[in-house]
Amino acid sequence: MNVSTESIDLYEVLGVAKSATKTEIKKAYHKAALSSHPDKVPEHERAEAEITFKAVSQAYEILYDEDTRERYDIHGMAAFESGSSGMGGGMGDEVDLDDLFAQMFMGGMGGMGGMPGMDGMPRPGGPRGSRRKQRGKDVVQEYPVTLEDLYKGKTVKLSSVRNKICAGCEGTGGKDKAKPKRCTTCDGTGQVQGIRQVGRGLMTASLLPCDSCSSTGSTFRDKDRCRKCKGRRVLEEKKVVEVYIPRGSSQGDHIVLEGEADEQPGFETGNIVFVIQEKQHDVFERLGADLKATVKVSLAEALTGLKRTVVKHLDGRAIAVEVPRGKVLRPGQVLRVKGEGMPMKKSELRGDLYLEIEIEFPEDGWMADVDAIRNILPAGNVPKVEGEPVDEVVFEEAGIEEFGNNSDGDEDEDDGNDAWEDVHADGGAQCAQQ
Repeated sequence: MNVSTESIDLYEVLGVAKSATKTEIKKAYHKAALSSHPDKVPEHERAEAEITFKAVSQAYEILYDEDTRERYDIHGMAAFESGSSGMGGGMGDEVDLDDLFAQMFMGGMGGMGGMPGMDGMPRPGGPRGSRRKQRGKDVVQEYPVTLEDLYKGKTVKLSSVRNKICAGCEGTGGKDKAKPKRCTTCDGTGQVQGIRQVGRGLMTASLLPCDSCSSTGSTFRDKDRCRKCKGRRVLEEKKVVEVYIPRGSSQGDHIVLEGEADEQPGFETGNIVFVIQEKQHDVFERLGADLKATVKVSLAEALTGLKRTVVKHLDGRAIAVEVPRGKVLRPGQVLRVKGEGMPMKKSELRGDLYLEIEIEFPEDGWMADVDAIRNILPAGNVPKVEGEPVDEVVFEEAGIEEFGNNSDGDEDEDDGNDAWEDVHADGGAQCAQQ
């Protein structure tokens, strides 16, 4: 059964405007993929999340590529349907869009013989038997990385545990030449009718994976089961995988280990996807390929010049700065060092390093000869304020956040007005004109 895809709006699937840039499309995909990935939701929501995740991934594949996006903008989803004329058929060979969107909008409806269930498993006798293997689920995992490792790049080794197709039975679950029998629980369909919650207090009838046969529609008698996997079709495999973090990587970047997810008979193995989470750094703040750090200088350095190392870079180098004598540093002033920021991926270019000046003023009473220092320092262009009489006041130190705390009584007057209005709104007595 085919489902028309003419009404599908891929821009709405990703939640972006039709004028969105490639960067906006990529950001929207990352956000949607993380929120809808089956491994990131409660177990009872995984079937629905898997369908949404596939739709989001397909929308991204079409819209991110300029050629396929242009085809979609002109012809819609018809450009990728099987057998469409003049469209090249490239995307149609990779993804079965009819089945994908049928699951997305019609999964859970009864009477759809041959359609895959909400778990995405192919059903015996259905039209998918003649098509390419479905792709297994990707495993998405957040991976925290230090700014030092993002600056230099790094290869790390991680322990991985996954399901691997049993070599003893090649994933059938039975002994050699043993014949399976139809599962009596699901009557060979691989699905059972169940109740699924779709919202608070809302339930719907839905087709669910059959646990008795692991959605295959068939089982083996105990004596015919594979001795190695006990009929489970897969075995647990422990291995070490290498994860390479390219220098210049940033928050949200994906590192994909192709074909390293759980194996499942009849399915193409999915990927392990690491999503980089950039750790906060004690010294540096990153924005794109630029870095920023705060440099503390003494009052003497600010007034007479600076020549020393000011910060330790992410690769261990000490960065030295020289400000000549006579050049005054001011609070909040920023010095830019070109080419000392983060490396840019697939390039030899680097961003810039911004050094923000913070002046440490001395403690009260540090000076022995106040008059001598006053005579040395320039008077500056301080405006002279005149007025009579001169009123010498007593002051105390305060924070600027206290500014405006004192009320002048307007609020009380407003409260009175509001009360007067409330009386009249309730039909109270009117004031007689004098």
